[in-house]
Amino acid sequence: MEAKSRSLSLKGFTFEEGWEEKKKRAEKIVEILMETHPREKLLIGDPYRTLVHCIISQRMRDKVTYRVWEELFRRYGNIEKIANTPVEEMQEFLRKQGVGLWKTKGEWIVKASKIILEKYGGKVPDNIHELMKLPGIGRKCANIVLAYGFGKQAIPVDTHVNRISKRLGLAPPRVAPEKVEEYLRALIPRDKWIYVNHAMVDHGRSICRPINPKCGECPLRELCPYAKGLVTEEHLRG
Repeated sequence: MEAKSRSLSLKGFTFEEGWEEKKKRAEKIVEILMETHPREKLLIGDPYRTLVHCIISQRMRDKVTYRVWEELFRRYGNIEKIANTPVEEMQEFLRKQGVGLWKTKGEWIVKASKIILEKYGGKVPDNIHELMKLPGIGRKCANIVLAYGFGKQAIPVDTHVNRISKRLGLAPPRVAPEKVEEYLRALIPRDKWIYVNHAMVDHGRSICRPINPKCGECPLRELCPYAKGLVTEEHLRG
């Protein structure tokens, strides 16, 4: 077992599978996902715009997030103007746009912008630990900025990635998202990390849905313990 996987246990899985066997299966899964859900362009914009997009997106539907994100930059333009916008004004903007948690998100956007200007010279840091020091940026958002803003190899674990990884038996069903990331990083070749999030998100929207997943149509069904009844919703709810 490689050094990066030594801290990971096979305990907690609902079926027996050796580490090397799991790793080979994971590699096949990612290959199929990449073929099934290709994406020509991975970056959604520069790192700062990606960061703001991620803050807005928390507990929001993608369609609404994108609309609000575009309107915010159309109105305020750049990091300097956003950093100098009164928090109350940004909060009111988000409220009128129908954004949930608008008070908190408005404060995060303005404060994070100020910190990036004052501490980092206007450039978003490309280090996960520095990113997580910014208001509103947890590990998932930090990885999103690294992957979609900088094009770096990272695995953001959102609700889709968390759910699908556990159904596929790539992580035990009862571990936290941070631990899911550890399993995926150990099982999947590093040069494929950047593809994992978008491929699983697309797969989660179209096939592996939270309720009534289309297992019969899934290109992963022969590789999936959930489709074979080895991982169940009862296991996942734990």
